[in-house]
Amino acid sequence: MEDLQEIIVKYSFPIRDINTSVTISEVESYANLKLPEDYIFYLENYFGIDQFIGVEFIKLWSLEEIIEANKSYNIVEELTRTIGIGTNGSGEFIGIEIDQFDNVKIILSPFIDLNSKYNTEIGTSFTDFLVRLDNKIEWFS
Repeated sequence: MEDLQEIIVKYSFPIRDINTSVTISEVESYANLKLPEDYIFYLENYFGIDQFIGVEFIKLWSLEEIIEANKSYNIVEELTRTIGIGTNGSGEFIGIEIDQFDNVKIILSPFIDLNSKYNTEIGTSFTDFLVRLDNKIEWFS
């Protein structure tokens, strides 16, 4: 969690200072997934962001936006064991994919053709994804 907290401070993620009407368990129930602990920490303590990290632009949805955004794009319905968590602002979503062995991958995939064959792994955890961005590792198209 130390790496995650360093990035959160470095990029001034907005601190959640109000309670939300949406809970983590509602998101997990909607997606039929157990969200990773580092991502839960982010959702419970911070609002979504809309900024550059390293050389890449990302928009991470806040807890209040996740279910509606996934419904709008049919992500959970079309991609098994996957939930969208944001976008790169260029027609692709950032998601969490959890395989049958509970291994986590952060992926980048097009909104238009929701097919896992187009998924690109961009992190092995939520924290790893942000660390890679901070280290200016480019993978977004």
